[in-house]
Amino acid sequence: MIPQVFDAARQVDQAFLIILGISVGLLILVTALMAVFVVRYHHTRHPVAVEIPGNVWLELIWTIIPAILVTGMFWFGWSSYKAMRAAPENALAIGVESRMWSWSFIYPDGKRSTRLVVPVDTPVKLNMTSLDVIHSFYVPAMRIKMDTIPGMKTYVWFKSDTQADFDILCAEYCGLKHANMLATLSVVGADEYQAWLAGDAGQGAAKGVALLESYGCTGCHSLDGADGVGPSFKGLSGRRFTAELPDGSETQMVADEQYLKRAILNPDAEYVKGYSPAMPAYEGAIPEEDLTAMINFLLAGDATPKPAGRELAENEGCLSCHSTDGSVIAGPSFKGLAGSLRRVSEGDAVRSLKADREYLQESIVAPEKMISEGFEPMMPAYDSLEPAQLDALIDFIEDLGQGDQ
Repeated sequence: MIPQVFDAARQVDQAFLIILGISVGLLILVTALMAVFVVRYHHTRHPVAVEIPGNVWLELIWTIIPAILVTGMFWFGWSSYKAMRAAPENALAIGVESRMWSWSFIYPDGKRSTRLVVPVDTPVKLNMTSLDVIHSFYVPAMRIKMDTIPGMKTYVWFKSDTQADFDILCAEYCGLKHANMLATLSVVGADEYQAWLAGDAGQGAAKGVALLESYGCTGCHSLDGADGVGPSFKGLSGRRFTAELPDGSETQMVADEQYLKRAILNPDAEYVKGYSPAMPAYEGAIPEEDLTAMINFLLAGDATPKPAGRELAENEGCLSCHSTDGSVIAGPSFKGLAGSLRRVSEGDAVRSLKADREYLQESIVAPEKMISEGFEPMMPAYDSLEPAQLDALIDFIEDLGQGDQ
């Protein structure tokens, strides 16, 4: 099991283990009794059927004991359920909006983020809803999973006693890029949390990208030219394209300020030919200031910022084999990898070295040259990545913490 960092999660695990233990015990008991009965009451020993008289004590035993077991399992299950649902009154309230295919977290002061950052040892209540279809907010480390439903408010709560990064997933199939609907829960110290909360997304491109991410735009539109559910944002400014109108007719359009504003607030007005009409309307959902910053970024042409390391790791499949929480999947965990002392095999030779930026880059571009001890040489070479993408991946690994020397 994933290590427990939440008191209520311990009760969930306890209930699970108790029910599992009782179930296994009953399985063994029933199987053993079946074997005994097969041997003892075989037709060769009892060729003539006889009536076996009832036994009051046996009937009491197989009535009372199951009743006690079922009551016990119900009690432990109900206790763990109540612990997961009874959010403390002083819990930090954070809003969660889900949409295809991203999570957006809204803090009491209005700050929005695609990363859930919370202080350690603080109860947190997430008030959740969906803006399109049903999703399911799932944090395995906290043992919390709850559907987010359009037009409804649901909630979960948790409190982590450990500072670390944890994965957030969608546990309800929600369409084409369901598997990419990932986010990170970062549990940090109180001072670091306050500093992050007071921080600003910056100006210009950085602010524009932060807003596009927080409103879920980059879940369907790439920043690097790659095709997705919707057209890429790269080079969008001034682009000429064929648009399909609601009546089925077509027209030629230019991606200027007026079009971009209309495409964000009321995408049903026209669709870029070749793409499905799947985008939700943002009318009334985006403040004018945020809308202006997003459009200014999109009009800036090719001013694309450095790619996000985690997004690259997800898109390139790195997180299928390398965890971010210290657990081992098929390769070493990214958490604590940077700066750690590694034993690697180079042909027949084995040596120790520090996982610095040079080593990490070599391991990404040509992983077959140095194989970490204890792991199979199964990683493909990522020698087609751009230098900026390599730097972003390595920055992401370093941000997950420095390892032991």
